[in-house]
Amino acid sequence: MSESQAYALIMNPSSGGGRSKQILPEVEQSLDALRIPFRVERTRSLEHGVDLAFEAVDAREIPVVMSGDGLIGAVGGALAGVDTPLGLIPAGRGNDLARGLGIPSAPAEAVACIAAGHTRSIDVGDANGKRFLGIASAGFDSEANRIANDAKILKGRPVYFYAALKALFQWKPARFSLIENGVQTRLTGYTVAVANNGFYGGGMNLAPDAEIDDGKFDVITVGEISKLRFLLNLPKVFKGTHVEDDDVVGNHQTSLIEIKASRPLTLYADGDPLTELPATIRVIPRSLKIIVPETTA
Repeated sequence: MSESQAYALIMNPSSGGGRSKQILPEVEQSLDALRIPFRVERTRSLEHGVDLAFEAVDAREIPVVMSGDGLIGAVGGALAGVDTPLGLIPAGRGNDLARGLGIPSAPAEAVACIAAGHTRSIDVGDANGKRFLGIASAGFDSEANRIANDAKILKGRPVYFYAALKALFQWKPARFSLIENGVQTRLTGYTVAVANNGFYGGGMNLAPDAEIDDGKFDVITVGEISKLRFLLNLPKVFKGTHVEDDDVVGNHQTSLIEIKASRPLTLYADGDPLTELPATIRVIPRSLKIIVPETTA
């Protein structure tokens, strides 16, 4: 990128319990030290953030999201098919897209990554016309996600562990139908997750084999097991070793899937509710250009 390239920092003031506001001075100092022109825009909603990103594109600026997975998912999904690259400075509770792409969590290092300008074209997911970048899941996962979003005090991994325990106490198995290539399979259990990126829930490596630019989703399912066994296996998800329990955890790839359930369930993605089931989910291959470290470009 040219030295005169300007950036529009699109900041969610409430992300990460106020982390974006805490790191803003360091981000501004880092940009000033590199003599990079920039401006800061504070979002009022996900929709406002998307509008700000398109305004930056129209102004020939690089939009840089300084927030968590929710805003980067909304902006990235909207910018799919646009040639302008998107930057990311992690400032949320989970930061799972940044984790999967190797984007540094330290503000100064994230700014240096953006200034270097190496890009990677990644896949974007679409569920009932709503787009996402990470993992779209329904069932136990989405209930835990809702609980985590309602928790205002805890941050990082503790909030997701608390949410998982509370969701597990309340959980009753659901019956899912998965339709792929005209073939329907049924599953009773906890979760159906459609993974574009490998991580969710603040570092859980749900889909350790997922590649974000291979034109495929990794579909992870968890069948009907006891709550005790589910709880004992939960730590394995952070290491990605849970997929070795193939008698419980299903793992396959697809580019198009329809998910139905026996009761009303919300599909969550990038930390936020995305759509209700039934949902048809498809890949939009390599449609978003995002700035990443040279090692993962």
